[in-house]
Amino acid sequence: MYIDLLTKIKNAQSVGKRSLKTRFSKQDKAVAEILSRHGYVGAVEVKGRPSKRFIFVGLQGKRPVEGCKFLSKPSLREYTGYRDLYRVKGGHGILLVSTPKGVMEGREAKKEKVGGELLFKIW
Repeated sequence: MYIDLLTKIKNAQSVGKRSLKTRFSKQDKAVAEILSRHGYVGAVEVKGRPSKRFIFVGLQGKRPVEGCKFLSKPSLREYTGYRDLYRVKGGHGILLVSTPKGVMEGREAKKEKVGGELLFKIW
């Protein structure tokens, strides 16, 4: 799940690792690609055969992950409409939302007029 991926990224960046290998899931891949697009991590690659895939994440991003807050938990899911999506840290962070159209950044979801489950915010 994305919680494990973010924790691994934050811990690996704090000790100065250059890359990270983690198990594959579609949601983790989508989250890693969004983080890569915003400069929190470097390149994202998927390697391996379909039954044993891994995601390789380069940790040499433009800016390190300073903090993250998980909004939905397995015991308490938090959903919102597109009108209630908000900016994180005055626009210096990003909010990730799981929508029917896939995992999206909060700004994209608002532009597409689609709400969903709030996953986490990162800055």
